[in-house]
Amino acid sequence: MTTTEPELVEFDDVVARFDPVMGIEVHVELSTNTKMFCGCPTEFGAEPNTQVCPVCLGLPGALPVVNRAAVESAIRIGLALNCSIAPWGRFARKNYFYPDMPKNFQTSQYDEPIAVDGFLDLTLDDGEVVRIGIERAHMEEDTGKSLHVGGADGRIHGADHSLLDYNRAGVPLIEIVTKMIPDTGARAPEVARAYVTALRDLIHSLGVSDVRMDQGSMRADVNLSLSPKGGALGTRTETKNVNSLRSVERAVRHEMSRQAGVLDAGGEIVQETRHFDEATGHTRAGRRKETSEDYRYFPEPDLVPIAPSAEWVEELRGTLPELPWERRRRIQADWGISDEEIRDLVNAGALDLVEATVAAGAPSQDARSWWVSYLAQQANTRGVELTGLAITPEQVARVIELVAAGELTNKLARQVVDGVLDGEGGPDEVVAARGLKVVSDEGELVAAVDAALAEQPDVAEKIRSGKVAAAGAIVGAVMKATRGQADAKRVRELVVERVGA
Repeated sequence: MTTTEPELVEFDDVVARFDPVMGIEVHVELSTNTKMFCGCPTEFGAEPNTQVCPVCLGLPGALPVVNRAAVESAIRIGLALNCSIAPWGRFARKNYFYPDMPKNFQTSQYDEPIAVDGFLDLTLDDGEVVRIGIERAHMEEDTGKSLHVGGADGRIHGADHSLLDYNRAGVPLIEIVTKMIPDTGARAPEVARAYVTALRDLIHSLGVSDVRMDQGSMRADVNLSLSPKGGALGTRTETKNVNSLRSVERAVRHEMSRQAGVLDAGGEIVQETRHFDEATGHTRAGRRKETSEDYRYFPEPDLVPIAPSAEWVEELRGTLPELPWERRRRIQADWGISDEEIRDLVNAGALDLVEATVAAGAPSQDARSWWVSYLAQQANTRGVELTGLAITPEQVARVIELVAAGELTNKLARQVVDGVLDGEGGPDEVVAARGLKVVSDEGELVAAVDAALAEQPDVAEKIRSGKVAAAGAIVGAVMKATRGQADAKRVRELVVERVGA
């Protein structure tokens, strides 16, 4: 195994002299209530080793039973990826002796996957469409989790000891494997990121997984090889468990530069797994990559084959939702917004929230403004995702309605939103409890204006002489007197009227 890292080659130089070829494997944990072959719950973040049983621990005599909901999810994923659904298939035992697999084998599909030969079309930022071929999507179970204690980076090297949590062992998993992705050149990193992004959006729209890369429910393995221009296919490496969209792009870029450095130095690329370091943006060697023969696959004797009927497959096809990119095009047309604006909403994780706010009666422009500005700022301040804020789209729509009705100013509306976020109740309850409704009584406003003019006669004289801009001082005084609950526009009109300017 390589022990020293080569000098990295500038990316532009790499693509001038080498052709990259990629393959991407994405593992997706399904959001079923129970595990793939037993009745254990799948809740994320539970106390270690509290969601286990004899089946997922591989104890003698324990027999697995296939989770029907997981099979349905697998078929729906395959259909959404334009795959053919196999009319018959079976599970196999994939043997490998790792501490995070308590049975010492993983139940998976080997030569008979549930879905084969599909594709996913990507639209890059400049409008170019790239078709990614899907080799297969197969069902399996996830492994447990190793926690290495005492090391500097959480990995086994340098750790004092390791702890094992088997809660995740047996959670339903779908592995989606692309065909080779050639001819991407300098756009290889961009294409890799766009593919994983599109796949994440697609699976999220199906409702079969929360695709939280930060929690490991979606993980990407990036296979990459380089060959001299027009030369034979190079040896590939596999960068494992890349857990963010940005990291997928960075991992491809770095591995291209690293492999070019190895080849330029007269070395050979080792077929191995590699790990991506978030801090440095570099990959580092893991272990020599096994072949399928090393896993000694053989049919799982304790499970009957999976044989979905054509009628069942067509029934599931009818449950597929509007595809994410089709939905975005429809929304973009309905709201009359640009490609950049729809992309910003998607990148901010705000599209679903804005759409729900519009569905609750708010104008799309107002809904977008609230979610991508003030509420985004609040999410950042509170250290949560937009979806984690303690306010619903319906409540945001109500705040927008109160502003449109003249019952709240924008400043007061922000105070109302703050109250909702702090758990003080819905918008109307916060308005009542804090006394935030706009002062709309004309007599009260006139009295406040007259009082402010009387306190600042020099300002009143300036306004009367034609310096209308001076009215700002009076407006400010009235707003202070009314605790910001007056309509500033109406106050300004009254100031001009009262001084006879």
